[in-house]
Amino acid sequence: MNIVIRNIIRVLVILFFQVFIITRIPPLHQFIVPYFYFVLIIWLPFKVTRVNLMLIGFAVGSVMDWFFKTPGLHAAASLLISYLRPFVVSLLLPKESTEWGNEEPTTQSMGSASYGTYILIMTLFHHFYLIFLEWLQFGSFLYLIGKLFATTIISLLLILIADLFFNRNSKLR
Repeated sequence: MNIVIRNIIRVLVILFFQVFIITRIPPLHQFIVPYFYFVLIIWLPFKVTRVNLMLIGFAVGSVMDWFFKTPGLHAAASLLISYLRPFVVSLLLPKESTEWGNEEPTTQSMGSASYGTYILIMTLFHHFYLIFLEWLQFGSFLYLIGKLFATTIISLLLILIADLFFNRNSKLR
């Protein structure tokens, strides 16, 4: 399947899953809010330029803001990870972008340790910024740390489960 068509289908499925299934789970909404949509930015091919990453990140974050009725919170967090993604990838995998082609970040393309570190770092950046912007309204530092820890754990579990369902096998070299 063409990469563009595959990514469009992935966007629709993940946004539908985030908006209409994950947010409807009642027991998690007291303290834990699982966010999964940002995986759309994390799973983009390595070859995507920073400008395109920023545009995609803004679009995904704006859609989430529209559904959650949060003015700019998700767009800001998505823009942050869109901007930081090339830096994190180059720290974990010091190869030139011309070597990657259209490969996506997977355990096969990055190695399991690098992929796990990549997912953890990007999840922490996204969640810390999003929860920090929300925390500015409440002011309890324990609330910030507790919600960051709990939300990150749940989101990492969702990402690992989604890795099993989405066929994201990159060709090994």
